[in-house]
Amino acid sequence: MKVLVTGGAGFIGSAVVRLLVGRDANVTVVDKLTYAANLDSLSPVASKPNYRLVKEDICNFGAVENVFREVLPDAVMHLAAESHVDRSISGSAEFVRTNVVGTHAMLEAARGYWSALPAQRKEAFRFLHVSTDEVYGSLGPDGLFTETTAYDPSSPYSASKAASDHLAIAWQRTYGLPVVISNCSNNYGPYHFPEKLIPLIILNALEGKPLPVYGDGSNVRDWLYVEDHAKALHLILQRGRVGEKYNVGGRNERTNLDVVYRVCDLVDELAGPADRRKLVKFVTDRPGHDHRYAIDASKLESELGWRAEENFESGLRKTVSWYLQNPSWWEPLRKSVYGGERLGLAPVVKA
Repeated sequence: MKVLVTGGAGFIGSAVVRLLVGRDANVTVVDKLTYAANLDSLSPVASKPNYRLVKEDICNFGAVENVFREVLPDAVMHLAAESHVDRSISGSAEFVRTNVVGTHAMLEAARGYWSALPAQRKEAFRFLHVSTDEVYGSLGPDGLFTETTAYDPSSPYSASKAASDHLAIAWQRTYGLPVVISNCSNNYGPYHFPEKLIPLIILNALEGKPLPVYGDGSNVRDWLYVEDHAKALHLILQRGRVGEKYNVGGRNERTNLDVVYRVCDLVDELAGPADRRKLVKFVTDRPGHDHRYAIDASKLESELGWRAEENFESGLRKTVSWYLQNPSWWEPLRKSVYGGERLGLAPVVKA
């Protein structure tokens, strides 16, 4: 199977690529290689004959068309996106460009390519659009997001992803492009760029720096180990029904403060005791911060037989251990790309 993976040098994308290459798919990665991309995340497969990298911007329609003509893929897994909520608050334009305009370019290029395929390959072709649970907005203290939950995005990031979801659905309904959509909860695991909560807290804790917690730390997220997510995406690509959505969640709800404290305890255990909980510092909350996300993955579990293999405790222990054992991956990022500074402060608009 020849699979075109956009954003394959990112956190989730690289986990997908490592899985697919290990399962003998022929994988072509299309990635612009922005700040959050890291080719070191693909080093385990970089020398494999069934892996190829194309450095390209998905917004460049002509270039994307050329990739389709060269690769002749059987499927597309579209993961390329600007993904950090905080950065979307202070720089929304790039999120609209990549997540909306880029998705439009991918859908149109795929449609042109798919339309010309012979009947058997046309029937088998799939376009998996990978999205987020943040498109659904904020839950109250009870209930879960399902595939029929109304969209109610709160941030520029989630609004841009909601727009891309709507485009993908429309291209399936209007043009018949065989699109399937997935919406996942918060991912964590190895190779995670250190601007996100768990890697940021791990590295700050190791270095004895303050551990920033937004508001009072009561915001709840449902955590999904990234390798479980990659396996779910491969399954959805193979067996998901065209025109359907599948929510992917780990059934691991935790408050942000609980997550931070557990990271502190694991770093104390694995790197030497230092009572790192004392480093917690409550900071001004993120603007428009959704209070709770929680995924109902019953459809994915019952229809396709997927189950998360890691619970939060086992996955977090693996994650902390990985960062302790792989400073060569994250130290260059901390020194030259992102050092842990506060992001997501709304820019002041001058009159």
